[in-house]
Amino acid sequence: MIYPVVIYGHPVLRKKAVEIDPETFEPEPLISDMFETMYRASGVGLAAPQIGKSIRLYVIDASPLAEDHPEMQDFKRVFINPEIVEHGENMISIEEGCLSVPNIHEDVKRYESLTMRYLNEHFEEKEEQFEGFKAIVVQHEYDHLDGIMFTDKVAPLRKRLLRAKLAAISKGKVKTDYKIITA
Repeated sequence: MIYPVVIYGHPVLRKKAVEIDPETFEPEPLISDMFETMYRASGVGLAAPQIGKSIRLYVIDASPLAEDHPEMQDFKRVFINPEIVEHGENMISIEEGCLSVPNIHEDVKRYESLTMRYLNEHFEEKEEQFEGFKAIVVQHEYDHLDGIMFTDKVAPLRKRLLRAKLAAISKGKVKTDYKIITA
């Protein structure tokens, strides 16, 4: 099932998502549906709040970026109840976009490396270090679980310049190749 993507301005994107109870959570078909939704929208990551579900879950398949970032070739993961264990000191700035903020791409500073602890789709605990572009993608999706949008991290002047575009998006005045849900 392909879900519509919740776009900027919808309150679910600003809520802190709740932890998933592995004892009661059924990962399928939701995880498969999230991947299908992400692929349909040509994304490389999708957090549950982006489909209206305020739970601590996101999926990533960054293999479409492998031509420019070879390290992304087999970077496909499911993150359940992720937590950042530690992060490096260095920050890098990379242009980001988001399915929930269509047609806007801006430079965002993020940690160049971090270690995360999470459960995979089989509820196996993992601890993994991510560097470079992998770290960027992981942090972007993680932020969704805490109600943070990438536009919150844009330089203040750029943010002011985006105000009208973001207001239009929040009213559904945006064209996408995928179904959306507005506030």
